[in-house]
Amino acid sequence: MSNKITAAITAVNGYVPEDKLTNFDLEKIVETTDEWIRTRSGIEERRILKGESKGTSDMVAPALTGLCEKRGISPEEIECVIVATVTPDMVFPATANIVCHKAGATNAFGFDVSAACSGFLYALTMGAAMIESGRYKKVVVAGGDKMSAIVDYTDRTTCILFGDAAGCLLLEPSENGYGIKDSLLKSDGQGSDYLKMKAGGSLRPASHETVDNKEHYIYQEGKTVFKFAVKGMADVSAELLERNNLTGDDIAWLVPHQANLRIIDATAQRMGLPAEKVMININRYGNTTAATIPLCLWEWEDQLKKGDKLVLAAFGGGFTWGATLVEWAYDGK
Repeated sequence: MSNKITAAITAVNGYVPEDKLTNFDLEKIVETTDEWIRTRSGIEERRILKGESKGTSDMVAPALTGLCEKRGISPEEIECVIVATVTPDMVFPATANIVCHKAGATNAFGFDVSAACSGFLYALTMGAAMIESGRYKKVVVAGGDKMSAIVDYTDRTTCILFGDAAGCLLLEPSENGYGIKDSLLKSDGQGSDYLKMKAGGSLRPASHETVDNKEHYIYQEGKTVFKFAVKGMADVSAELLERNNLTGDDIAWLVPHQANLRIIDATAQRMGLPAEKVMININRYGNTTAATIPLCLWEWEDQLKKGDKLVLAAFGGGFTWGATLVEWAYDGK
C-alpha cells in the first residue's frame, strides 16, 4: 500500500430530538393528508427540537460528545470542528464555536459551512483535505439543522418536508488507503431563484416588511427544484463512478441526501444499484438538510464493513450538489 495519507472515517454519531411530528399531526395544522405526503415524498414523521432557547448547537454538541465517547478520545484532542448548517444559532459567531464550547473541545478551532443540503459533503471534502495535508490528526465534520426554525407551518408545500437533527463523524489519517477517495462538487448560483430564504441577510435585513411578508422562511419552487435535483444528483453520482472506473456492482451502499424518495430512486437507478443497497430513513426523519447523510451513516454503522465502497450524494438549495466516494475504514459491528 502507498504511504499517501488519506482521511479515514473512524467514528460516526447522530442526534435526533425526542419530539415527533407525524403526518397525522400535520393534517390538523394544514390542508394535507398522510397519504398525499407519503406518496409524494416518502415521509411519515419528522423530529422537532422543542424547548426555549434551543438551537442547532444543542443537537450538534451532544452528537459530538457521543462521538468522542465511541472513539474513546477526549474532546480536547479534536483540532478542528466544521459544522455544515443553514440554521446557525446566530448569524455570528459560528455555530461550530458554540459547539466546541458546549462539548469541551477547547483546543479546536471551528467554522461553519453554508451550502444547504450539500453542506455536509462540502465540509467533508474540506476536512479530508486538512487531514491529507498532514497538518491535522483529528477533524470533526458535522451536519446539523433546526429546519423547524425556518419552516412556515401554514405552507403545506414545504412544512411537510423538513425535520431537525444532527450527525457528525471523525476523520483521522490512514496510510492504508481507507477514507475519502474522491469528491465531485458543483454549484450554480442561478438556482438561488428557486430555493432560498429571501430575508435575514445583508441584502434584505429583517424589517417589519420582511417579517410580515414571511420572508424569513424557506421559499421553494418545488417542480423546478425537483427537476434539477433528479438530474444533478444522478449525473454527478454516475460521473464519480465513471471517473474512478467503478460500476454499481463495486458499490456497497449509496448514501443519498434524504430530500425525496423519487430523487433517491432516480439516483440509484442511474448508478445501477438495487434498492437494498440504498440507505433510506426519510420516512422517519424527513429532510434534515445537512444532517441527512451523517444520520444515515450512524444508523447503518453496524452493517458497514471495512473496505466497503460508499457513494454519498446530495443536492441542495441555491443550487449545490455533489457526490463523494468513501472506502469505509472499520467494521461497524
